[in-house]
Amino acid sequence: MCGIVGYIGTRPASDILMEGLQKLEYRGYDSAGLATVLEGELECVRAKGKLQNLADKLAGMENPARLGIGHTRWATHGKPEEYNAHPHTDTHRRIAVVQNGIVENYRELRETLKAKGHEFRSDTDTEVIPHLIAENMKQLSAADSIEDNPFFEAVRISVNQLEGAFALAVINADYPDDLIVVRQQAPLIIGFGQGEFFCASDTPAIVPHTRAVLPLENGELAKLTPLGVEVYTFAGDRLKKRPFSLNWNPIMVEKQGFKHFMLKEIYEQPGVVRTCVETYLDTTWSSDRDTNPVTLGLADDLFTDLEHVQIVACGTSWHASLVGKYLIEQLAGIPTMVQYASEFRYSPSPLTRHTLTIGVTQSGETADTLAALEMEQKRRQATEDLALAPRMLGITNRPESSLARLVPHIIDTHAGIEIGVAATKTFIAQVMAFYFLALDLAYRRQTLKPERIEQIIEELRQMPGQIEAVLESQERYIEELAHNFSETQDFIFLGRGINFPIALEGALKLKEISYIHAEGYPAGEMKHGPIALLDAKVPVVAIAMPGTVYDKVLSNAQEAKARDAQLIGVVPLNDEEAEFTFNSLLPVPPVDELLSPILTVIPLQLLAYHIAARRGLDVDQPRNLAKSVTVE
Repeated sequence: MCGIVGYIGTRPASDILMEGLQKLEYRGYDSAGLATVLEGELECVRAKGKLQNLADKLAGMENPARLGIGHTRWATHGKPEEYNAHPHTDTHRRIAVVQNGIVENYRELRETLKAKGHEFRSDTDTEVIPHLIAENMKQLSAADSIEDNPFFEAVRISVNQLEGAFALAVINADYPDDLIVVRQQAPLIIGFGQGEFFCASDTPAIVPHTRAVLPLENGELAKLTPLGVEVYTFAGDRLKKRPFSLNWNPIMVEKQGFKHFMLKEIYEQPGVVRTCVETYLDTTWSSDRDTNPVTLGLADDLFTDLEHVQIVACGTSWHASLVGKYLIEQLAGIPTMVQYASEFRYSPSPLTRHTLTIGVTQSGETADTLAALEMEQKRRQATEDLALAPRMLGITNRPESSLARLVPHIIDTHAGIEIGVAATKTFIAQVMAFYFLALDLAYRRQTLKPERIEQIIEELRQMPGQIEAVLESQERYIEELAHNFSETQDFIFLGRGINFPIALEGALKLKEISYIHAEGYPAGEMKHGPIALLDAKVPVVAIAMPGTVYDKVLSNAQEAKARDAQLIGVVPLNDEEAEFTFNSLLPVPPVDELLSPILTVIPLQLLAYHIAARRGLDVDQPRNLAKSVTVE
């Protein structure tokens, strides 16, 4: 989950590296560092804590080096101290390495290298890599190797000795024209400029300089020089690959006047929903037409004789998938299960016939989700039963990601880059993708009357304006309401039916950025244990929207109120019954219960944001978290 950036070209590297690290700090902010090569010497500067601490160290330093690597760290092995910060070097400080990922066999390698005289200065797994490269260069020299580039060859040999999931950028003071990058189960892309080349863990670090990028695949390494890029397999075979152009604008990753990226991204949600609707729905469709109103661009054979759907995801994507389960089952009549990808990897469900497997990940790089999908694909390919053949679909915000290269079909959620660690607009975009998929399936299977499909489409078309109405009417009030909870230690969120996942998501948002213990429950389960938690110090947020479970949720809320809990209701506008029941109201426009999650999540996002901001916390970079979880 760390951030890697590298540069080789004609400009001073330090400024480019620091700019890139600023764009990647959402991937980790326990420490940061950079290393450059100038006149045969390696200079390495590192700092504990956030990137600003590194910037302070570099202030006033003149460094014209045109080759360098940088890193912002989310700690895995070793405490977040300066001595564990990247880049790491070999004993003689000639080779520097930055890594995103984990080397699983580092203890064995470390002991072997120590026995050969290598001196270690950190507790990290990464530090074995520069020592291993140095040792392999020594072995090549001792064998009188005739390699044109023993540095590159030593890197290639070394990565074949590593076990785990990792992406690397490597420089060597004795090879000032070489930047070597490696990918194995962790994302890394190369950017192509005019006489300069870049590498990074994610595209935001590169888009200010170039839109031409080339993602490395697993088991590939590349040599970047001022003259160009050469890509090889771990076996040493040269590959022919071409970059492609990103359709991104650098302004997409700026705050644009908002105090935090998270608040900006909350306010971008009407535009995200509008883009999704315009991209995937025929908003002029009427029930008397015999054409599919949904255009996802998916192959027909993905849905032929479909009997089951299984979804794997993590975190917020798992909550979006729970909404998706409800939609697919209720609209299309297909049994659907949602599993944590991290659990599915080690206890997969028995194979079922004619099953569509969906992986949901905003970054397209979530390690557990990718591994679960790859495992499922392989075990289905291993059977000769055509009914068990893999049908794989990904839902992601990053169509250039590893997910898109792993599975044959993708729904692009079109949310734009999301910098805030706590997902907001990408959650809404994933939920929208499930609405479109469920409507597509319902139309194909004729499980909904055309008039009902037309009604849903019309309500989806109205959603952007209704989200804007919630933001306009509620933010100031929620900001004031948040003052009441700056010292609160526990929260309970309640929902039923399609809004139970929204209760889970509301609780997660509060936990992530305010560090308040919060739990989401199905409202009807309160009496089965959780009600014991309630007293005057535990606020309860209940989502009560008109529909099949409205009266039940109000009844469950009353039970909480009888235990002196302060009740906050996400309720329809101008609802007299809700006004009687709740202490505080977060009203949203009255909509069909089926569509309500798109609106009910908005005040919960704002509530979490303003409580965290009121507590003086770093909303965009909450402790211990990173945006993209690329290690297990």
